[in-house]
Amino acid sequence: MSGAVPGAGRLLLWRHGRTAYNATARLQGQVDIPLDDAGRWQARTAASRIASRYAPTLVVSSDLSRAAETADALGRVLDLVVERDPRLRERGFGEWEGLTGHEIEARWPDEFTVWRTGGDPAGVGAESRADVAARVGAAVREYAARVGREGTVVVVSHGAAIGSVVADLLGQPPHWRGVVGMLNAHWAELTPDRGGNEPAWRLHGYNLGPTDASSDWNAGPDVAAPDESADADTRDPD
Repeated sequence: MSGAVPGAGRLLLWRHGRTAYNATARLQGQVDIPLDDAGRWQARTAASRIASRYAPTLVVSSDLSRAAETADALGRVLDLVVERDPRLRERGFGEWEGLTGHEIEARWPDEFTVWRTGGDPAGVGAESRADVAARVGAAVREYAARVGREGTVVVVSHGAAIGSVVADLLGQPPHWRGVVGMLNAHWAELTPDRGGNEPAWRLHGYNLGPTDASSDWNAGPDVAAPDESADADTRDPD
């Protein structure tokens, strides 16, 4: 459900920068892994662009270190204290966390197929899309309500969590796959509908970012890109 008209004038849902697990196509879930050097560069570069383009008034982040570190890069530019909220954590993937897509497919072929087609795999301890949307959506709406209509809230979270909450804010079902595959340190931009219509939010852009800052964003500045062909389809599965 999209909910009542929110308080924020603008909402940015910003994915964290790259980690070693991202670089090797491993499913992170709620494993607490820090940014790598390319991820720190991504966070700094994107933070500068977000600060100049949007002038955020509130920055909140998942308490997992990769999101917190990304958010802190923006907090330093804006001279704002970043708030942490565990409700903004990534979707939990249970037994699959730390594995590549190939490893998951080999051990759980049926469950892997369900997951790749937008369903919720059973028996592996994975959090459902509906549960992710509910917990992240509750936090996002709460923070949006705290700022006035001229305010901009930046929520720093994770790929699957952002995909789920965007669907929720747009009034779509949990299995909706209309937006997927957000790059590291990129963001979605939403604004509220002021006419009392449903859904209460409007999506202005998805997978936005300073991609002109490097010839290969995922590799970092002036670094040769790794070979991503082996597992590209499962690098950012949600």
